[in-house]
Amino acid sequence: MECWVILAAALVTALAQNNRNDGPRFLSRGHSFRTVVGDTLLLPCQVQNLGSLVLLWRRGPAVLTAASLMVTRDERFRLVDGYNLQITDVGPQDAGDYVCQISDRIARDQVHTVEVLVPPSVRASPESRHAAARRGGASVLECRASGNPVPSVIWHKMNDTSTRLAEGPQLQLSRLERQHSGKYICTVDNGVGPPIVAEFQLQVLYPPEITVDRSWVHTGEGFRAELRCSVLADPPAEVLWYQNSFPLSASERITMSLRGNNHTLLIANVQPEDFGNYTCVADNSLGRARQHVEVSGRPGAARFTSSPLASSRTSYTLAFTVDSYPPLDELRLLYRQLAINESFQQPGRWHDVVLPPPSRPTALAHHVTHELVGLQPGAVYEAIVQAKNRYGWNEVSDIFQFHTLGGSHSVHADELSPMFSSAAIHRLMTSALALALYTLLG
Repeated sequence: MECWVILAAALVTALAQNNRNDGPRFLSRGHSFRTVVGDTLLLPCQVQNLGSLVLLWRRGPAVLTAASLMVTRDERFRLVDGYNLQITDVGPQDAGDYVCQISDRIARDQVHTVEVLVPPSVRASPESRHAAARRGGASVLECRASGNPVPSVIWHKMNDTSTRLAEGPQLQLSRLERQHSGKYICTVDNGVGPPIVAEFQLQVLYPPEITVDRSWVHTGEGFRAELRCSVLADPPAEVLWYQNSFPLSASERITMSLRGNNHTLLIANVQPEDFGNYTCVADNSLGRARQHVEVSGRPGAARFTSSPLASSRTSYTLAFTVDSYPPLDELRLLYRQLAINESFQQPGRWHDVVLPPPSRPTALAHHVTHELVGLQPGAVYEAIVQAKNRYGWNEVSDIFQFHTLGGSHSVHADELSPMFSSAAIHRLMTSALALALYTLLG
């Protein structure tokens, strides 16, 4: 029995001696870590049978710790629960390989690789985030992004984020027009933290552009006249009004106002000397523009109100309205049959009709109806009207087409309109019609 006890004791002693002779070994393993800037990182290093050997933490040639001694002066580093290395407030500079090393002749190492994820940042150019260029020129906006992983940069125009203008650090805009003015945004994103959005204001400089809603304003003595011009310009333009080349200034009867881009000239209690040509003139540092408006007491052009389809085979009731503040003195109507098929090759002759002015006009609108008789069934006609008051004759009306019942043309009634606006026919015929009418009126 004593032999077995002695043998067992010898075996335990031998195993213990063998363990001491095994030397130190790592219980932890090297690993790759991804961490975000500002976080706290723990790098494990667990060793068995270290004995009297010293364990070091190194980063490149620099020694961070030796045993429990902190060699680095960076207070963000410290040992936790033995030899685990903790780094607080991780920064981009902390990326790299960290080596936990046993200082014996074998120099056994355990390596941890640290990747630091950095949220995106952006450097804008121009720094003011405001760019200006002339119309027809070019402009370049820049968003220089940094971060880890490398961020993507996407460009949009404000209020149109569905349309991607470009990808990359630069947005290049060429052949600039005024509609290119506005806010542009670059969105920088790398999946770490929220995306960054930078806004730029692009200003396209151009000389004034003027439009008028009416180039001819009808009025009468004792009434009012309102002239309006819309001005677009950058830099903003100075706008002046002229009458017959003489500058206008505000008075008891004349007021000038601005609302948005609209400049309005209001003339109250119109007098004979107020009739004439007016000019809206806009100036800025890049140029000048002008538009003309005539203020007249002559009647407005006739507006046809009757249906293009007659209710009879041989007659048609023509209806139209003429705006005139003074009473109408005279109305002239010209109409003729058109050539529309093989059996009728040429237009008919013009019929000249003098119409009596309406007996009960409103303050402005004069409504006139006149029945045309002796027409051909199933035929297409065209008509023009001109009116006169004490200030003179108005412009010739637009060409108006109508047709009588009967024949195959009745099924095409929807192809005609009260205000016939065929550009080709209008260009070819208006001058001839006007000449014929003025000849007849003469």
